[in-house]
Amino acid sequence: MTSVKEQEAIRKLMVFLQEWDSAHKVARSRILDNFIESNNGKTEPELELEFSQGASLFLARLTAWLRMTYMYSTCLDKLLKSIGIFLSAASGRRYVIEFLEIGGVMILLEILGLNHLKEEDKRESVKLLQLVADTGRKYKELICESYGVQSLTEFLVTSNSAEAQEDVQVLLDSLGHSNPKYQNQVYKGLIAVLPCASPHAQKLVLQMLRGMQDVVGEVPSALVEPVLGVLSSVHLEVQYEAVQLLKALMALEVRPLLLKGLVALLTPPRKKAFTFCDETTKDPTALCLREPVLVYIQQAAAAKAIGVLAKESAEVAEELIQLKVVPGLMVALGNLDHVASQRHASISLEYFVHTFPFVEECVKKALGHTLFQHFMVSLPPLWGLLVALGPWSVFQGCRDCISFHKKSNLTQEPRNKQSHPLRSIHFQSQYSGR
Repeated sequence: MTSVKEQEAIRKLMVFLQEWDSAHKVARSRILDNFIESNNGKTEPELELEFSQGASLFLARLTAWLRMTYMYSTCLDKLLKSIGIFLSAASGRRYVIEFLEIGGVMILLEILGLNHLKEEDKRESVKLLQLVADTGRKYKELICESYGVQSLTEFLVTSNSAEAQEDVQVLLDSLGHSNPKYQNQVYKGLIAVLPCASPHAQKLVLQMLRGMQDVVGEVPSALVEPVLGVLSSVHLEVQYEAVQLLKALMALEVRPLLLKGLVALLTPPRKKAFTFCDETTKDPTALCLREPVLVYIQQAAAAKAIGVLAKESAEVAEELIQLKVVPGLMVALGNLDHVASQRHASISLEYFVHTFPFVEECVKKALGHTLFQHFMVSLPPLWGLLVALGPWSVFQGCRDCISFHKKSNLTQEPRNKQSHPLRSIHFQSQYSGR
């Protein structure tokens, strides 16, 4: 038999629930405000004490209202925060289970895909999904089974809120660890959205891919093109993260493909290298200047990455030489339309010259005595000297390395069969039109 005190508590609970059931939008919004203010941070026992062991009754009403109104943004932010109080309560695993039983995960994921909803509402949805994922491995699997990876990655690349994107990063990183059944799905989902238009999203994706290397192991070859593609980003933080990922991938079987791709970026196709002003311009005296485009940015970033990777590992440096990286760096060095390409190619080439004597011989022959002496002492740096001397002097100094053959290729056969592979040099002229 219940005591008078318990009966009074139960009566208050029933009055509260009846008030909620009969309330309209404005009244329910007020109830939610009071609930959030007075119960935020409470544990499961404290919530049960507050609701006379009937907290689940109120949670059921919250989730039912969410299911009916989430598409119309009816007090959605307050509603999600109120549910979050239950899901975040210490020792409140049963609240999570009750929320999932009504399809809570699917509702939260659908909220992310509704364009008319506010970013704040979607961010609250991500926070609730994080609380679900933190409950245990099987709950991470439930999110993944509900197409959670696809929904989260799509929201990551379309969101305009950096804070929301970072919340998604934390959640995806959580789904990618201690979740062996679906960790590869998370990894492939990140690769798929890497070519997105959001630089902040690209940065976060690259960080996640690098963080997952320890659990994923060998990576698919499909990773190569997207990673090399982000080197064309004009945002230095994206380029930095790409280089850090490349460093982490050097110990894997995908290394040869990555190195081959980096070397290829040093010699972009000529037809893609320049963009011209509109030929139909009304002003006949307008000066049509060639402007650097994304392939030049990618060329400069590749030259920089090559230098970083070569300095990290002598074995990688030797593989790059086998892939004819020196001719490629010379082509980038002769790119008179993009100073960054000249600078990074000069720095990377300097390392190869100082490390490998046979590279020094080839570069000396290509640059000539004057430029090579400045190159060796680095006073001033070679790329600065190139700018100071002007385009024609640079062109004259590098022309021995770049052919003007009709097919834009120059092949120098090795002097004997014992010669180092570098001595068989294949240059592709990108600037034969000067």
